[in-house]
Amino acid sequence: MLLREGQADAALRHAECAVRLDPAFTAAWKELGQQRQQAGLAEPAIAAYEQGMEVARRNGDKQAEKEMTVFLKRLLKAREARDETKPDRK
Repeated sequence: MLLREGQADAALRHAECAVRLDPAFTAAWKELGQQRQQAGLAEPAIAAYEQGMEVARRNGDKQAEKEMTVFLKRLLKAREARDETKPDRK
């Protein structure tokens, strides 16, 4: 909701707070990954998705694990495509 209202910084802070308050809450990890990705923070988003996938596995939350796997694959694919379009610096 905060993101839709143009409050991306607040949305990111809330997601970070949620995982600190309950590190076993898989939806919080998914949200954190998405907020970081929206903010252009690819590496931290990847870390959040990976951590969230591990939490989901431990919790037996297969749906959340699948969703984060899809988000992670898309992010990695976009990063790879972006990296391929960068000119070599020699």
